Amino acid sequence: MARLLSVITESLDEDKAENVVVLDLTGRAGFAERMVIASGLSERQISAMAQHLERRLKEENLARPQIEGDQGSDWVLMDAGDVVVHLFMPESRELYALERMWGGDFEAAAEEIAVE
Repeated sequence: MARLLSVITESLDEDKAENVVVLDLTGRAGFAERMVIASGLSERQISAMAQHLERRLKEENLARPQIEGDQGSDWVLMDAGDVVVHLFMPESRELYALERMWGGDFEAAAEEIAVE
């Protein structure tokens, strides 16, 4: 998994992705162990990031990701098995707030629910 995550973050860095965040979902979600969230400044940049990442993962024989929303969308979702990648326009990233949902606030909310 470390190699998969490294290839993903390197590819996003090469494509000038902004505000790249990696969230640890271990024990909190059954669909993946890590979530990578990044922003792009245009729909074209987001689409290019997804295409480049897909190609890199295939070249490295790490994954053949399932991709949703890669044609002219403000949000692209890539499922690479143990890692899911969300590529957003900044406005959509703020609207959906996945970092708040799955980040540190998620743990605090889960603890509050467990206590009640």
